[in-house]
Amino acid sequence: MDGPPAHSDPSPVTPSPHQEASMASVPHGRGHRVRRLLDRWPTALALALSAVTFGGTGSDEAVASFASILVLLPLLYLVVAKLEARRATWPLLVVGLAGVVALRGLDVIEPAAVFSAVALIVLLWSVVDGHVFRSGTFRVQALGMLAFGALGLIGLAVHPDLGRYLVAAGWFFHGVWDFVHLRRDKVVARSFAEWCGVIDVVIAAELIFRW
Repeated sequence: MDGPPAHSDPSPVTPSPHQEASMASVPHGRGHRVRRLLDRWPTALALALSAVTFGGTGSDEAVASFASILVLLPLLYLVVAKLEARRATWPLLVVGLAGVVALRGLDVIEPAAVFSAVALIVLLWSVVDGHVFRSGTFRVQALGMLAFGALGLIGLAVHPDLGRYLVAAGWFFHGVWDFVHLRRDKVVARSFAEWCGVIDVVIAAELIFRW
């Protein structure tokens, strides 16, 4: 009579859910690093643009342009918060920058004055339809518009030497504003918040140290 087999094949071991989660969280080598680098394209774009424009902040006209854009940036946040459409962030930026170029080329009215008027219209619209009373996020953006807009406008009105430092402070703190929104993942597109935060800090440094 034959006895039981001396050896039997071991049953396959099924990893536990915890082991599967741990395995899934392990980076997959080179491909994972490439994906992480590609995810940082807004930072790369900001640094590339900064390198191209490096040294272009030395004139009073350049400071005036940066003062006008300082009014545009919080306006963009304000309009996106009003529309509640983060996908509109980049298109609005393109329209705003085109407006800066066109208005400064015509040299009829300061772009900052136009952006301030648009901000006033958006704020009045939000009061009329009650949005400002319903949305705490919108109220925060309204305060940001007032603070950064004031720095930009004052930077245009005072002596250029003082204006440079006020505009630099505005760009730096708007960079902080961007990174807070990036961290919280709110209001504007994440890619814009990252791009804008990097370029804001770089421009602030240029305004201070390239004079």
